[in-house]
Amino acid sequence: MAGPSTMLSSSATPTQRSYVPPQQQQQQLQQQQSGTLAPSRPSFERDGLQPPAPNGGRNLSASAVSFASRGPSLNPSLNPSPLPGSFSSDLRSQMNLSRAGSRLDMFPALEKLDEDDSPTHEKMLAHLRDALSREMKIKEGSENMLEALNSKKAKQTKEQRQRVEAELNSSNLRIKELRQKITDAQRVRAAPTTPTRTRADGLFPGANGLRSPPSASRSGAGSDMDEPAESPTFALTELLQALELAGMAPDYYVSRANSLVDLFKRHPTLKYDLVWSVFGLRMQAMLLSESREVVAAGYRMIRYAISDINSLRNIRSLNTDYLVTWSLIKDRKSDVEREQALKFVRAFLDVKDGVREISRAVVRSIAAAAEEPEERLRPICIETLAEILVRDPQLLIASGGMAALHEALADGSYKASESLTAAFLYLLDTPDRRKYLRPGNELEILFTAFTDELSSNERFLKQSIKAVASALRTWSGLMSLAMYNFRAIKSMITSMVVQTGPIRDSIMDLIFSLLRIKPPAWATSFLAGRRLTTYGRVANLKSTTGKGSQPELEEDGGEQNFVEHYTALLLAVFIKSGVLPALLKLTQDNESPTMKRKSTLLIGEVLKLSSHLLPPSWSGELQLLPDLFISAARLRDENHFSATGVVYQISSVSKTLYRSSPSGYLPSAHQNMDQGALDEHPKANTAVSFDEGTFRQLILESNVLSSSNYNKWNWDVILRLIEGPLTSGKRLEEAIKASKFIKRIMSFYRPFKYKFSEIKSSRNTQKYVRTGCALMHALLQSPEGVKYLSDNKLLRQIAECLAQCDPTSGLTAQDPMFSKDRLADTLCGGYFPMLGILSGDAKGMQMLDRWRIFNMMYRILDLKQRPDLIKLMLANFDYSLQGHPRVLLSKALTAGTKDIRIYATNAVRKFATHPRMGAQGQEASDSKWAIQLLVTQLYDPDVEVCATAVKILEKACNTKNHLEYIVECRPALDHLGEIGAPLLLRFLSTSIGYHYLDGLDYISNEMDDWFLGRNDSYVSVIEASLARSFMEQQDDHTNRSSVFDDEQEMEADSHVPPHFYRELTRTEEGCKLLSDKGHFDEFAATIREYGMQSDDPEMMVKVKGCLWAVGNVGSMELGAPFLESCDVVEQIVKIAQSHEVMSLRGTAFFVLGLISRSIHGLEILSENGWDANTNILGHSLGLCIPSDLGQLFSLQPWQHTPVTAIELPDSQKTETAKLPTMPSRPRSESLIKALQEAEEENAGGGTSSDGYSGPSRVERVQLDPDPTNHRILELVVDMSNMVLYRRARNELMQIKTQKKAAGFAQPRLFRKVMSLLECHHYRLADRNMIVGLFDKNVLRAVVYGEDESSASEDGSEEEESGEEEEEGRQGLAVRGVREEKSESEEDEDEDGGDDHHHHNHAHDNDDEDEEEEDEEDEDDGDQDGESSSDEQRTERQRSVSDPADVKRRGVIRGFGR
Repeated sequence: MAGPSTMLSSSATPTQRSYVPPQQQQQQLQQQQSGTLAPSRPSFERDGLQPPAPNGGRNLSASAVSFASRGPSLNPSLNPSPLPGSFSSDLRSQMNLSRAGSRLDMFPALEKLDEDDSPTHEKMLAHLRDALSREMKIKEGSENMLEALNSKKAKQTKEQRQRVEAELNSSNLRIKELRQKITDAQRVRAAPTTPTRTRADGLFPGANGLRSPPSASRSGAGSDMDEPAESPTFALTELLQALELAGMAPDYYVSRANSLVDLFKRHPTLKYDLVWSVFGLRMQAMLLSESREVVAAGYRMIRYAISDINSLRNIRSLNTDYLVTWSLIKDRKSDVEREQALKFVRAFLDVKDGVREISRAVVRSIAAAAEEPEERLRPICIETLAEILVRDPQLLIASGGMAALHEALADGSYKASESLTAAFLYLLDTPDRRKYLRPGNELEILFTAFTDELSSNERFLKQSIKAVASALRTWSGLMSLAMYNFRAIKSMITSMVVQTGPIRDSIMDLIFSLLRIKPPAWATSFLAGRRLTTYGRVANLKSTTGKGSQPELEEDGGEQNFVEHYTALLLAVFIKSGVLPALLKLTQDNESPTMKRKSTLLIGEVLKLSSHLLPPSWSGELQLLPDLFISAARLRDENHFSATGVVYQISSVSKTLYRSSPSGYLPSAHQNMDQGALDEHPKANTAVSFDEGTFRQLILESNVLSSSNYNKWNWDVILRLIEGPLTSGKRLEEAIKASKFIKRIMSFYRPFKYKFSEIKSSRNTQKYVRTGCALMHALLQSPEGVKYLSDNKLLRQIAECLAQCDPTSGLTAQDPMFSKDRLADTLCGGYFPMLGILSGDAKGMQMLDRWRIFNMMYRILDLKQRPDLIKLMLANFDYSLQGHPRVLLSKALTAGTKDIRIYATNAVRKFATHPRMGAQGQEASDSKWAIQLLVTQLYDPDVEVCATAVKILEKACNTKNHLEYIVECRPALDHLGEIGAPLLLRFLSTSIGYHYLDGLDYISNEMDDWFLGRNDSYVSVIEASLARSFMEQQDDHTNRSSVFDDEQEMEADSHVPPHFYRELTRTEEGCKLLSDKGHFDEFAATIREYGMQSDDPEMMVKVKGCLWAVGNVGSMELGAPFLESCDVVEQIVKIAQSHEVMSLRGTAFFVLGLISRSIHGLEILSENGWDANTNILGHSLGLCIPSDLGQLFSLQPWQHTPVTAIELPDSQKTETAKLPTMPSRPRSESLIKALQEAEEENAGGGTSSDGYSGPSRVERVQLDPDPTNHRILELVVDMSNMVLYRRARNELMQIKTQKKAAGFAQPRLFRKVMSLLECHHYRLADRNMIVGLFDKNVLRAVVYGEDESSASEDGSEEEESGEEEEEGRQGLAVRGVREEKSESEEDEDEDGGDDHHHHNHAHDNDDEDEEEEDEEDEDDGDQDGESSSDEQRTERQRSVSDPADVKRRGVIRGFGR
């Protein structure tokens, strides 16, 4: 079947390729279940690439693939087992490259090509997981569709809803089946299996009757008992002997190569004992094979034989550079070979200093492939070039690879733009790497998407935004983009005003993201045009959730938030670059109301942020918005109305933001809680105080009385009733006695009514669980409700359901209500949150006790057979009251399995770190029980449980009462080693803890340890923590408008690692010890002496360690006097403002923020031109920035190292011999004459004609003794010239086809041509054409080193014959010049234009047929003399030597034909 064109096949997305109808999925699953391995889709990610067919048929390749075809060639059922020696499991052509992520994350499919050598059950497991992920996506889509349909009228969407629900149900069934199969497969995999294959089968899989070497027959009769006693050396010898045989079928060599790779995998140390003289010969023979699959298998075999730098040198000594270069420049039919060649080159990067063994010729070939926009391997080529740029920038720049990386960044075609940007950011950090990049050029390419409206599209914009965001989140990126007075950032903000549509919207989203602004829940409705006053309830909800998750703050203001500090700097940069005037202009001039509102919201957020993060000197004038008020005050101006409207909008947005945002800048957490309590009271009162008419009307609107079908009920009204009037006993009694309202709702929730318990669990059905929990809470609020609930059958039936899971109860059921499947698929799990509400109330606890629910839970916990049920219990119970829930929790903490113990430990977190306020404010007693349980967990036999407890206790230490109580518990942490160290550090914060640790002799030992080494290792810990927190914030903006539920868990792990000297200086005893030891003075001396060094990495790490120590000491009020005793703050300011290494500037910036937290430190900084904001009580927030941003962003343009100044070592060159340097081509005589006349006029008639020489006076440089070879080399040089490209290409083809030049069979000429290809830029197709001119035996001779002996013999003969031809050619050339020298300049321009036109045409049509080229050659041949004169008259600048020789003279003119 003929496949579609290359464009169609290469542009199919993974989603399109992986679509399989549901019927086919079921068939495939049945096949898998019955033991037949059938791939889930006929994609080339799974189907192997077969060896060449005997009839000479083409291999499947990217050029002829139909991803939609289901023909017999691709049908898995018709082709169950691949051909012997095929690449189905060992080596496959990868058709669908992923282009996102880093080396391991970016190309998972590429790595799967040959690493998937696992047995059949592993493949089946992979297929099952693929199918499961697909079904999960279908389920998610169905849920989203249901949610959308629910917002419409029920009658109109009835059929649609039924179809979607049916699809959702079938999807749930399939998910259940797949999960079961995966569990079974994993169980089979875990069980020990006895291999049944013989040893010969292991060595030669798929031999299929082919003649095997004699040695293999000796082990053929062996049983599976010999398998463990396999001799790797013997097996290696057998395989190498098998590869010796010549003339076998390709699959023979492929299967042996794959067996050899298996051997290397089973015995990794075997590759260290290879005899390269023997192994190398087999390797060369495979790489010189005619079969692409054999060559690919050869590359894979060598890749697994790489062990260290010596093995790389051994491999290169076998002339593999020529082979790799030739493989990389082949056409797309050879993709499987090119792919493996590229992996082979990438394996060099995995070896220490392996990049020093990568040849410039190889990098040139990779760069040529990376420049082709339609190239399938382009992403991995770009990734490889980026890695080489990081490891060895000299090699990449000297090989011309920078252009490909620039192009990939500029056109947005490379999907992993962040990783590519990271390579440039790494180079920009230090001066010794920065010199290879041009100042103000590399990163500013990213802003093309904003400034060029014609070339940018949505995908390009997304890529550029990601890259710009990643650049602005690093010090090197921010410093570089702030050069030239914030030129790049200002251009982006100007583009936001000037451009329209998606560009403007994208830039605004980028600003939201960079400033970490999460628009509130009402933002979407506000942008859609709704009034803010209707969203008070949502704002209150948001404020209470925000306050609930606020971390405990300590008396000194808590730990420093470095992310907010960096955000403050970014905000200052944007304000300096004019973001507010630009946004105000958008609000007044923009025609789109949505964009106006978005600009208004962003202005409100920026003003709010500036008041929190920036010092008054920055934010004071900003809040006034002088330009806007001036415009609004001009009453006679037409813009007055627009400006007044904007003032009103900004005012209302700011008010709403103030009301809805948690107050995180109060001095203590208690005020937060009190404020939250105040906010909640009026809401509750207004909810209860419904009048009689409103209450009855709402009951009617709920539709509960009019229908018993719960689908017709209005659940929003029901929830409003339950949370409001039904909390009152009077209203509840009315609803119970006067109507069936409560009865029907309670009936809906009873398990054995099979209504609530049968509803499928989805995002849309969680409202039933929320309403049930609210109902339990409402019933507990009044005596009437308690009585009704205790008499109702609901709790009795829930207890019966639990009894079904308790083997000792005597109750059994065929399908228990709380079975694993029902808990996963239905809302049965929703009964546990309801029980959790009851467990938080004394009356509820009595009801649970009455039905023996706790007794059954104890037994379920003992059995450990139902971890899912146990986790549901632990997660939903309320432990605020003393009673059974706490006993259950402590039992799970000590007697459960490892997973249950970790889960239970995390369940205690919120009670230890965020204690709830009781009625009388008994906060400390409320959390003591949790701390006691956590201290017990420190002695758990499993280290993971201990580490979890340490993290939670460390967080609890932020509150002084908790810290003192933890010290009172006197936990022993010696057995935990490094894991317990952070918790012991926090004990130093109080005098009690200090004396406790001093008694253990911990402090002096730890202090010496930090001074001698831990201080330096802290640098990597804090930098990793910072990188992680920046990365988390980067992903936050994707779900801006959602309510963040998991924020508390994330926050618990993103805090700053504690520093010993910070904790030490919290007490007077610690400060005295620090003063006696003299460590601070040592740190200050190191900063003073070595602070400005930029060439010694180890010393820079030491300086960073000293900076963090000084900053942490200076952040404490008791430690601030140490700062006044020396001038260390001035030194740190100097480092932050003028150091050459950007990351060290960043460290100094954060350290200054720490210092500014103390009053003394802030005073010293204000004297040095830095300022910080304070809270209501005057305590510094530690977010200091310089008053003049120019002091911090003082990076000056550096001296760029051009490519001509780079000299590579010989180990990075394939051809070390240099061709002679040639003078430039002579100018035409008419041009020379005109120049002479002009100079004579300028010089007043002086003689300057000697400075110019005619064509006949140019000295000739000999490239090769043979004139034909000389001409070939000249034409190869001409092919890198845009003007001469077309003619040189055609003439080379003529020499090959018509003259049958002997040079194309000479290894000596081949090496010279390879030298030219190594030194100069050629496109991929041209490289392929030039190398393809040579006979195939030439490459063999070069690889085997046969050219050295033949070169000396042929040299003398060629020299004699060459001299005669040379003279004839010179005569022809001179005669041609004389005949044509009278032509006008106009003709020259026309000919030059034609040449240029032909060149462009050649570039646009790389794959033209040779017939068309021959016809054009005939046309050109009619004007032979004209073309030769054109060559002589056109000024050309060429070079055939290394880039370092460009400063010398250019190349000689070409000979006329």
